[in-house]
Amino acid sequence: MAQGSYVEQDFTRDTNYIGDRILAEPDPAKGPGSDTPVGEQEWPVEAGRYHLVVARACPWANRAIIVRRLLGLEGAISMGVAGPTHDADSWTFDLDEGHLDPVLQIPRIKDAYEARVPGYPRGITVPAVVDIPSGQVVTNDFPWITYDMSGQWRDHHREGAPDLWPDELRAEMDEVNKRVYTEVNNGVYRCGFAGTQESYDAAYERLWTAMDWLEERLSTRRYLVGEHITEADVRLFTTLARFDAAYHGHFKCNRSKLTEMPVLWAYARDLFTTPGFGDTTDFVHIKAHYYGVHRDINPTGVVPLGPDLSGWAEPHGRESLGGSPFAPGATAPGPVPERERVPVEHNPHVDPATGLVRTS
Repeated sequence: MAQGSYVEQDFTRDTNYIGDRILAEPDPAKGPGSDTPVGEQEWPVEAGRYHLVVARACPWANRAIIVRRLLGLEGAISMGVAGPTHDADSWTFDLDEGHLDPVLQIPRIKDAYEARVPGYPRGITVPAVVDIPSGQVVTNDFPWITYDMSGQWRDHHREGAPDLWPDELRAEMDEVNKRVYTEVNNGVYRCGFAGTQESYDAAYERLWTAMDWLEERLSTRRYLVGEHITEADVRLFTTLARFDAAYHGHFKCNRSKLTEMPVLWAYARDLFTTPGFGDTTDFVHIKAHYYGVHRDINPTGVVPLGPDLSGWAEPHGRESLGGSPFAPGATAPGPVPERERVPVEHNPHVDPATGLVRTS
């Protein structure tokens, strides 16, 4: 998960990531082992070479899980899943046998950061892409990870993979993504980690101004930008999926629950029941992380039993607005690979036989 901290009054997110890129046509002069500084190097697209390390609790990592699944990159980029809780040092692979990632054979993602930059001084975050041969982190720059999955890995996309960045929509997507990121994705953290009443009040007003804007925008269109799902929808969904489970109470974003905002609630259910979205959502991991790790906010570490999750697969009625999840020629991804399925006890709408969400 991306790192942040209290800074006198306002929450500030550390956005200084390892910004290397994995490109279809990298510049050999900027490759690993060159004199190009870490963070500016270019690595080659190569199926089977890279391991995507995620935590299902983390909204930024959940983006990468969804995009990888929508594009059908499971066979080209393997995935390791860290447990939902971590200490101040690192995310750990406590879900795996022997508490070792089965591909990298390391107990903590910190080991891959240290392999790249000994004494790595910044936050140990997910998602992170690791070069399997060297065991080194290539990048943890989460917006570029998913953007490059769409643009640079096209030769490895599944047949029927959607275009999540249509050329004709990019300018509008950039504008919408910027507001969603600053005011909603990051806005909930700004509320949750506010250091004073004044900073919290300001953060709360900013968040709900943006939520009201989204409620209005999505009242006349099925998706955020265009007639079909784009990465803009992926980026918003991961915050909405965590809203009632964590942000409403734990982060004090409590003007309204998601279930009390009719447009956003229907929009979230529309996406949740689309393959790639709800079938990657692990509510148990989400709650375990936020309530168990943020002891400065929740000192007891007690994890709530709610909220009621029964409504997520109810009919949403969004078809009446037009559009469709996927453009002509694109299709939904099929069953989730067995090793990557969310347990039904973590998401009651998942079909254990396929890993897909069962609709009402």
